[in-house]
Amino acid sequence: MSTSRITGFYKLDVQERLSVVKKLTHLDEVSIDSISKTGALSVDQVDKMVENAIGIMEVPLGIATNFLINGKDYLIPMATEEPSVIAAASNAAKIAREKGGFSASTTEPIMIGQIQMMCETPEEAKSAILGAKEEILALANEQNPVLVKFGGGAKDIEVRIIETPAGKMVVTHLMVDCRDAMGANAVNTMCEVVAPLIEKLTTGKVYLRIISNLAVKRLARAKATFSKEALGGEDAVDSVIIAQRFAEADAYRAATHNKGIMNGTSAVALATGNDTRAIEAGAHAYASFSGRYRPLTTYEKNKDGDLVGAIELPIAVGTVGGATKVHPTAIANMKILGVKTASELAQIMASVGLAQNLAALKALSTEGIQRGHMSLHARNIAVVAGATGDLVEEVVRIMTEEGKIRVERAKEILKGLSKKGQK
Repeated sequence: MSTSRITGFYKLDVQERLSVVKKLTHLDEVSIDSISKTGALSVDQVDKMVENAIGIMEVPLGIATNFLINGKDYLIPMATEEPSVIAAASNAAKIAREKGGFSASTTEPIMIGQIQMMCETPEEAKSAILGAKEEILALANEQNPVLVKFGGGAKDIEVRIIETPAGKMVVTHLMVDCRDAMGANAVNTMCEVVAPLIEKLTTGKVYLRIISNLAVKRLARAKATFSKEALGGEDAVDSVIIAQRFAEADAYRAATHNKGIMNGTSAVALATGNDTRAIEAGAHAYASFSGRYRPLTTYEKNKDGDLVGAIELPIAVGTVGGATKVHPTAIANMKILGVKTASELAQIMASVGLAQNLAALKALSTEGIQRGHMSLHARNIAVVAGATGDLVEEVVRIMTEEGKIRVERAKEILKGLSKKGQK
């Protein structure tokens, strides 16, 4: 490529941008066709959703089955490229179903907006800000009368003084009830409008004014009991608990433990047009909130010897606004779920995260993660090698039996099968 400096690239239409990229990177026609392919989203819609759009990147969409949450059945759309995720969640939900499924709850949908300020008298500034609480809240709520009408809006403030290498900072937290919205736009607008008032109250200088994705006041919780018989006996229950203790004691393991949770939670977020990055950032920050990175789940054995699992994490999602109401597939997925509120959606996502984690721990502590994962991964390998139709399953069968799941081996098998077919 000669240069990435392209004057006026954003002024071009989608096809013109793609032509420029094709010329600079020497893309072949197959690649151009795959980028240009449209589905639920049209080229015009994509061009309005992101900057410098050139096409559409598709992600597989599947349905997790067997979920019973708070006594209600759900089919759960999950968008993910990773094999075994949807099957694992469905299997764990089936096990949980034997003991009544998942019970889930959420706190109020409170998001935190941060107004960062520096001044020479932090304590005086803190007192002045807290003293003007009602004025600050009233000003913030003037920005979104619709949110206030539905019971939301700015509800409270907190003021923190933090030590930094740049000096003491006075950070005002604006607590905003976002109802069924994720809330980023509403909270950011409120922070922007109250910033001059805070400067006036304190004679300090405001710097950042933005939402925090560490939504510690917007938590989702889920709990389920998994019978020891369905898990494979008492040893399997004990093995899961030992795996949990490993994650509690070791950050290296905890990171992968929590990644497994997000395999489920983020797949539902993506399917419903929610902000996966905000949810993941909040979850991992929450895992570190005690000062040490820890797992987001807990497991214990009840008096019957069954496994009881629970999860708690911040989940800031919306059922109104954003891609949830713009992306046609996200709209369809919301219809499949049949959810009415952001709270209900967060409860579903927490339950899926717990199911995903349980399935992973069960596999890891018994047969090993690779058996199920690699059998599904083998299908991708077979397709990459060029297998089609019934040949895909035959190539997968041979590779799985041999334990050699590699593209090179898939090509060899495919070549051999093709020769047999020609005889």
